[in-house]
Amino acid sequence: MGAHSIKTSSTGRRVAAAGLLAAGAAVAGSGTAAAAPVTVDVPVELRLPGVPTQVTVDLPEGIALPAGLQQAAAPVQEFATPAPEVSTGQKILDAASTRVGSPYVWGATGPNSFDCSGLTSWAYQQAGISIPRTSQAQIGGGTQVAKGDLQPGDIVAFYSGASHVGIYAGNGQVVHAPYSGTSVSYAPLDSMPFYGATRYY
Repeated sequence: MGAHSIKTSSTGRRVAAAGLLAAGAAVAGSGTAAAAPVTVDVPVELRLPGVPTQVTVDLPEGIALPAGLQQAAAPVQEFATPAPEVSTGQKILDAASTRVGSPYVWGATGPNSFDCSGLTSWAYQQAGISIPRTSQAQIGGGTQVAKGDLQPGDIVAFYSGASHVGIYAGNGQVVHAPYSGTSVSYAPLDSMPFYGATRYY
């Protein structure tokens, strides 16, 4: 009788346990379907005090941002390319070059007509440099430059006694106001007898 009672009791426990397992499986299955984890990539900006960190992820189409989160547009950084710095000598040459075609007039210092030293003094003035007025005084001042060391903007003197001056333009050329009846123009450096050169910058 006691054995029968134990057997019945044991069977009852096994049946009850099986019932519980089945119920648990149903609940677990139901819970898994209802609360399955969903991963969503959301573009968010995390702001932490004292930490300049920004985390941004892609947001798929049709997915709304969770409440309390705001989408932050990524900042666009623009870098301006600095303009190349123009040397003083180049500024002087550029100024003289703008006068090409202007007539030679003895004693004229521009801006519409020039004699040789009038052109050089005017071009230097455009670069903020004041130099003597006459060709002899111009070549006698500044820093003397050898013919092989000429740079654009240097004053070059020609003929005996430095009776004529021009501005070295590079590549073996000078820009100058030649003589009456001509106009400001370029000429080969070696087309006139070289006297000397000087630099005021």
